[in-house]
Amino acid sequence: MSKATIMLDSNNKFITEALSNQFSNALAGNRLESVNFHFKDFDGVAYHMSNPNDDKNKIMLSIYLSYYEELQEHGINERIRQEYGIYVAEKPEPQYNISLIYDLTEIPQKYDDLIFKAARLKRNCLASVFEKYFEFQERGDAGQNRAVIHYREDETMYVEAKSDRVTVIFSTVFNDPADIIIGKIFLQEIHGKRASQTAPQVIFSLGEPPLELKNSNARISEGIGYVTFVLLPKHTCKASRDNTIDLLSIFRSYLHYHIKGTKVIKVCYCFTNLLLLLLRIGLHPIENALQNGRILKNTESRKTESYTRAEDYNGSYFRKRRITWISNSEYRNRG
Repeated sequence: MSKATIMLDSNNKFITEALSNQFSNALAGNRLESVNFHFKDFDGVAYHMSNPNDDKNKIMLSIYLSYYEELQEHGINERIRQEYGIYVAEKPEPQYNISLIYDLTEIPQKYDDLIFKAARLKRNCLASVFEKYFEFQERGDAGQNRAVIHYREDETMYVEAKSDRVTVIFSTVFNDPADIIIGKIFLQEIHGKRASQTAPQVIFSLGEPPLELKNSNARISEGIGYVTFVLLPKHTCKASRDNTIDLLSIFRSYLHYHIKGTKVIKVCYCFTNLLLLLLRIGLHPIENALQNGRILKNTESRKTESYTRAEDYNGSYFRKRRITWISNSEYRNRG
């Protein structure tokens, strides 16, 4: 399974490339260009990279998350200030939740870590929830309320801590019947065949929410799937939690990326087979006739020693090796 899938990166590649270009130009003393980029990430997250007050010596990176208010209940502001320190703007850009400001005149020579953190802005926002409940489990504090994050319009993430585990549940919508089939196979394979003994347990249910969400307002529908991750202390300890958060923050996008990829591969496979079939039954004479601007009509078909019959929609036939249409009238004239 792992060899056939592509693991998405929790870092935003556009942020990495754009900041690398700006920082390297600033350190090299090159002319600084104005910046004004609007772009989006998975789950409807929006970014804006610009020069605040048209000052080319400064770069502002802003992020908008539709579920920001829910993250505030779990300490997102403290988490972001802890991670980004002096680069966090006192007041975010209008219509955005968080803004980071980089002064290009004060960029350190070794700025890779600075860019790495900036590219993980969305991931670090979600980390505030996961880290909070990982700490609950580590302290044995299992009486806390479940976290409910509506990370998409119709999709929700639930996080709950017990004394011996942390349970993370994603609800996801399958809009197309084919998505349901592919997603079910994909997740059942993950559930039934884990990549290693250290991987967490993964449980998939379709239509019905898992027992952990009993007596909650979790949706019940044919097109709703629930994916449950059971994280043990070895997955949530300080040595492992960064990797665990990386994978959880990108899971929903990873799932639907491969569902859509599977559908594309299936379409390409069917199209390739169709082309091969058409070539075998005589696509090349059809193409030749179309290039000549006409298709010769024929009401009868016959087979002789010199000609091989090829059925098509108008009953015409052709020489097997010569790309030529032959009508009955031509056949009689040749006879």
